[in-house]
Order: sequence, then structure tokens, then C-alpha cells
Amino acid sequence: MEKSALQIARASYQPKLPKALQGPVKAVEGAPTQSVDNQDEIQRMFPNTYGMPVIRFEAGNATVCEPFNVGIILSGGQAPGGHNVISGLYDGVKSLNPKSKLYGFLMGPGGLVDHKYVEFTDAFINEYRNTGGFDIIGSGRTKLEEENQFESGIQILRELGIKALVIIGGDDSNTNACVLAEYYAAKNYGVQVIGCPKTIDGDLKNEQIETSFGFDTACKTYSELIGNIQRDCNSARKYWHFIKLMGRSASHIALECALQTQPNVCLISEEVEQKEMSLDGVVTYIAKIVASRAAEGNNFGTVLIPEGLIEFIPAIKKLIAELNDVLALPEAKSLASAEEQLAFVRSHISADNLAVFESLPSDVASQLALDRDPHGNVQVSLIETEKLLSRMVAKKLQTWKKEGSYSGKFSAQHHFFGYEGRCAAPSNYDADYCYSLGFNASRLIAAGRTGYMSVIQNTTAPAAEWVAGGVPITMMMNMERRNGRMKPVIRKALVELDGAPFKFFAAHREEWAQKTCYVYPGPIQYWGPSEVCDQCTKTLALEKK
Repeated sequence: MEKSALQIARASYQPKLPKALQGPVKAVEGAPTQSVDNQDEIQRMFPNTYGMPVIRFEAGNATVCEPFNVGIILSGGQAPGGHNVISGLYDGVKSLNPKSKLYGFLMGPGGLVDHKYVEFTDAFINEYRNTGGFDIIGSGRTKLEEENQFESGIQILRELGIKALVIIGGDDSNTNACVLAEYYAAKNYGVQVIGCPKTIDGDLKNEQIETSFGFDTACKTYSELIGNIQRDCNSARKYWHFIKLMGRSASHIALECALQTQPNVCLISEEVEQKEMSLDGVVTYIAKIVASRAAEGNNFGTVLIPEGLIEFIPAIKKLIAELNDVLALPEAKSLASAEEQLAFVRSHISADNLAVFESLPSDVASQLALDRDPHGNVQVSLIETEKLLSRMVAKKLQTWKKEGSYSGKFSAQHHFFGYEGRCAAPSNYDADYCYSLGFNASRLIAAGRTGYMSVIQNTTAPAAEWVAGGVPITMMMNMERRNGRMKPVIRKALVELDGAPFKFFAAHREEWAQKTCYVYPGPIQYWGPSEVCDQCTKTLALEKK
């Protein structure tokens, strides 16, 4: 394939590794662990992989390692840095024994089930180092949940002599990795399963996982775009830009982009829920800022909106929870048309939720009732929240204008930044972090571990000081309702309203609302001073301050 000048130059970048991974290692075990909640249920479901200790790698003595083969899967949505996880794993496996092999299963977990794969070679891997995307082997959203899938997978793993499988994914994908690890352990199949934390949404993090890979690059990419819009906004001075950002389950991206660009308004879903704000309350909050700026002659501004906002408005969240249960009923699955499904919903939900349902614009109500993702959840990215809010703000401002309390002008532009950030070329931080995650996974395999997540910590320090190890996936799990049933899942990390990043934002947002304090961060920097090129997100810097 033809390469750009940037790709050619970027290919020569050598990602940094923690000092502990730069030579032979030994695994140091911590205390036994337990799940974050529902301990008895999680232990009963994962008897072979529950309670294992946290692992930390330290410098060790060189040992002879027999050749071993590894398989790798990219699962779920794309995130910058996935190729570096694979190249890090490849280099790690080869450093233990040059005769070891790495196989990639094509188009996600389905490639394991359907026995579609490719063997990596030096030439193949070198084409993808430090590049964005998942196109090296593709990704998919097949869920590994059924025994027939596990058994189909073991057939190809045995055929290829694979002793360990690495699954790169988010909370759902790593939950599946844990289920697979437990199944193979219970059957004594001798196949290890290791997970890697991926999601640009930033909601796969906890005390052990500082950040999920791709979050840094995606936020920097979106912040560049927001900065460009704000520069245009401050130049034309006639539009309010409503910008929806990725983040269905948490507002980490919106918060990080706000910290980088200082918009006039940034909504944080978790705060909306805590304050029990209604949809009208959210609209009124935005409209008051619009009116306040208009009073000073500034009929322009920017509003950042997390894509999952609608689910965090308490009345709508309650409605969605009942809709999920109703639409999971067996009789709902046989409904042929949208009209039948809407009628079924109206006849099966409570009076309070029906009142909320009927109060919504018809297009939003239809999307809530009809569109579901493979996990049975509302596809909130399809709901044009940015247009819904601007439409309702315009209507409220018109009312205020008639009452004589508002005399400004209001014109809106709309944006949704999603795909723009998922396959960007990784930042230096993500290039290093991802390479370390993959290389570290090879050491977890060599140490005989299964059911572990590869983790790299202390990442606000220079890369040589990063801490490498592994955390049992069961440690992160609890029971949650999915598709009308309770299931074991990795707990999502929401924005902490008492955390340093949100507190910093809250302390400055009134000034950002009234004044034009825009910051234009520019594109991701690869070359230059370390204080420009090698920085982590503001979120992580504030958390570790």
C-alpha cells in the first residue's frame, strides 16, 4: 500500500517500554482478590479464576523459554493504538523465543469461531507499527458466550498449537474473555486467556487500570476539531455550535475535551443524573448561558454534549430501563412492524413511564422504543441529542423574547464527533502505552496466567518508570441487568463528581460560560519538546496530582 510521508516517518518511531520489561522478569504476587461487588455470585460463576492475586513484574533472571504460539483478537469498536498492542505482543513473544508464533483471528471473535486467521511475520507487522485503526486483522462484535463457540474455538487453537489467546476489547469484550478463560480452565484445555483494556470512551478504568487505550488519542483528535470550530465560532460570531461527543455510558470524553478546549457549556451526564435534572432543566441551563452571553453582544458559543446524556436524565433513564425489560419479552420479538412494536410498548409500560414517553418528540420516542444494539441497549448515538437540545433551546428563547427578557439572536450548527477519533494515528502516549500492554501480555502468558488483564500503571511518569503487571478480570466484575437478566460484567467507570478532573472543570465553567476563554490545542504533536509531545490526558494528570 502507498504510504504518506507521516506514515513513513512514524514507522521508525520506537515505542518506549517500562524498565521492568526491558529484560528478564519475575512475577511478584500480591494478596488474593475479590470482585468489586456480588462476591458470592461471581465466585460461584468463576470458581477457577476467582480470587487470584494481582501480579507485578520486576527485573528477574534470564531463563530458557520453549517456543509457544499465541492468538490475538480485536473485539468491539476501534481505538487508536490497537496495532501497537499487536506489535508489542509480537515483539514480546519473539523476544522470549524467536520460534514462537503469533496468529491473528480475522474480524473479531467471529474469526475464532469460524477458524479464519492469519500468521504474523516481521514484514507484515512492520507495515502497521504506530498506525491507527484495526485494519491489520479487522474487528467485530460477535459475543463469545455459548459453549458451541468455545468448542469451535478450541478446535482451531489446538490445530495451530496455540497455548494462549489475547483479547483486546472494552468491558463487554473482557467480560467475554473472563468467561472464556473460566470455561477453558474448567475443562483443563490448557489454553490461557489474557485481556487488554481498550475503549476510547474511557469507562474501562479503576484502581488497577489508569486509563483504557485510545482515550488519549481520541480526546486529542476531538479537541483539535473543537478548537478549530471555536476559532471559527469566535471569528464569525453568529453561531452556537452544539457538539455531541462519543461516550454512551460515561462522560469522560466530554469532560476531557472541555478541560482541553474550555467551551461555554459542557454537560456531564453523571451530574445531570445526580441533580435529577429534567430535560427542560437541561435546556433551561443552556438557554440561560446563551441569554447571558447575548446580553453582552456575544451571540455565539460552543456546547459539548455526551452522546449518552439522554439516558442519564432520571425520568428518561427510568423509562429506558422498563423499555429494555419490555422489549426483552419473548412476545416482543415476534412483532413484525414498527407500529406493532410501538403499540406493544405503550400497552406494557407503567403509567408514569408512558407519560414521559408521550411527552418526547415523536422521533426520539421511536428511537428509544425501536433501536437496540447487540447487547439490548438503546442506540443513543442514533438519537440526535445535539439537534434536540438546540431545537428546544431555540423554542425557550423565543418564549423569553416574547416576554421581553431576551433580545439576542440564536442560530445553531450541529456536529457529532465519533468515527473521527476511533482510528486516528496514536499519540506518543498511546503508542507507548499500547506497545507496553502487548509486550506485557507476553510476560503474563510466559508466567502461566489466565483470566488476567494486562495493566500498565504510573503512566503520568516517564515511560521507563511505568509499572507492569496483571489484574484478575474477576476483580473488576459485578452483577448487572442486561437484556432483562442479571449477568456478570465488568463495572463501568463513570465520571466521579468528587474527583479532581470534575472539580477543576466545575471551578472554571462559570468563567468559561460568560467569557470567551477558548483554547485551541492543535493537532496531535509527535515531534518536539516532551512537555508538548509526550503528555497524558488532563484527566489522568489531575487524578494523579
